[in-house]
Amino acid sequence: MTNNYLKKKFSQILFFVSYLKIIFSTDIKYITFNNNQINIFLKKFNLDIFFFLKKNTFFQYKQLIDLIGFDTSQKTQRFFLIYSLLSIKYNNRINLYCPVQELFSITTISSLYSSAGWSEREVWDLFGIFFFYNSDLRRILTDYGFDGHPLRKDFPLSGFVELFYNESTQQLYYSQLALTQEYRDFKFSNPWLK
Repeated sequence: MTNNYLKKKFSQILFFVSYLKIIFSTDIKYITFNNNQINIFLKKFNLDIFFFLKKNTFFQYKQLIDLIGFDTSQKTQRFFLIYSLLSIKYNNRINLYCPVQELFSITTISSLYSSAGWSEREVWDLFGIFFFYNSDLRRILTDYGFDGHPLRKDFPLSGFVELFYNESTQQLYYSQLALTQEYRDFKFSNPWLK
């Protein structure tokens, strides 16, 4: 790549950032960019930002690449959702970081991006974040009878139940998990080194 191309690309990204800051000044906390990628940290979820980024001629982020959720285990804003969008016309990506409180729900973006339906199902299944107006919000990676959301930081590492397969009846059985630890007297001496 030539130096002129990089300067043009950098000025284009600066234009995007300044334009977004002006229009959504009340919703955006701050914006960073690196490696042809814009990172927008939002104060709260706003569907208008997604609509604007997809339909505006200066942006045209027409593809949702990924939806990532993670648990911070903080009291005020426990979860974060990262929406990764791609603009093919302008050849750059944008990541929207949206904070979500534990007992709050957010609106689905599947009306704008049809690929969001499956990603939102996965986030709901693993973290328990509810998406309003998602037409097919059900478990996707765990059992339908599964209790809890396994990627939450307060979920026990061993789970709540055990799954057994009985050879004689050829059926699956669930049972409550019982963790019993016997007292062990460990000897740290090595018998091979005498």
